[in-house]
Amino acid sequence: MNRSVIFGVLVALGIASLVAIPPPVLSASNNTKHDIHIFKLLILDSQKGNPYDEVRASLLTSLANYGYTEGKNLKTTIMFSGNDIKAGEGILNDELKNSYDLIFVGGTAATLSAKNVLYGKTERVVFASPTDPVGIGVINNFTSKPVANFTGVCYPVPVKTRLKFLKRLMPKARTFGLIYADMPQSHSYNRWIENLLKNDPEFKDIRILFRPVPLVTGEDGDKAMAVSSRKHIHELDSKVDAYIKPCDQMGTRRNFSEVVYKTSKKPLIGLVKDDVMDKWGATATIYPSHASIGKQAARMIKELFEGKKIGDIMPEWPHKYGFAVDLQKAKKFGIDVPVELLQMAGENIVR
Repeated sequence: MNRSVIFGVLVALGIASLVAIPPPVLSASNNTKHDIHIFKLLILDSQKGNPYDEVRASLLTSLANYGYTEGKNLKTTIMFSGNDIKAGEGILNDELKNSYDLIFVGGTAATLSAKNVLYGKTERVVFASPTDPVGIGVINNFTSKPVANFTGVCYPVPVKTRLKFLKRLMPKARTFGLIYADMPQSHSYNRWIENLLKNDPEFKDIRILFRPVPLVTGEDGDKAMAVSSRKHIHELDSKVDAYIKPCDQMGTRRNFSEVVYKTSKKPLIGLVKDDVMDKWGATATIYPSHASIGKQAARMIKELFEGKKIGDIMPEWPHKYGFAVDLQKAKKFGIDVPVELLQMAGENIVR
């Protein structure tokens, strides 16, 4: 019997849809095909604002595209820790009684909170946007399967990719200033830079001058840290060709970019898209795609909802990067932006 005949028989029997649509998810409490299991998802973000808002929006949109819809078969609880690790621990301990199917944590502070409360337990945790999940201790590396109950997507553009971008944008630049918040993700990122400069001959002529500012937590902590950075800008300005935005809480926000632009006579290379496109103060940037991070994390959550073991889901770097250039600032600082970087930036150009 050929396929068209078989399909005709199925239509006649009223079951053709079973060929294309997977069976409904059965409730854990009532094993009947009419009972839809509502998956409970806890989202704990380090704080409000980007990158967390955009990653979370992409995550929820992607889950809906996979068929996990709020109010139908998904119940989401969203909370924020104010970039305070202890506060995040308290939230997680309070919420454990609600027996979530999965816990999603956004950012370094929330991932550290989850590690301190949940590592090695039965709860399944997907992280997104921490700078260094290896340094935090929730995974061993990005080349082997998770050994505990954590997997997810880290935040940064790989250091080598970022420095290649710097060299292409400013081929004559040799010395860069990096003012950073004294916090774990900064320490991890700075170690990666130091190791690359030490071991990769491609960057043997590059020097980076690191300067820390004390960590200030809370929603407005980045503003206080940006103000503290002024003394370092005054000290470094005659020594550097440009500044690199740090890969930490201060680096993801507006205040530091504005302070550098108003205080320094040298260009700033940003960390996020808004550094250029919202005119925060950066001349150019290569940035991780927040939409991609959200989509990657959503795929992992989907697989876990569908029964895949967390130990079989490899942690990942962001799959996509973006570029943005402010041509007015580039002209001000004497930077001749290569055509290929403008082509990669596409619409992300301030003229």
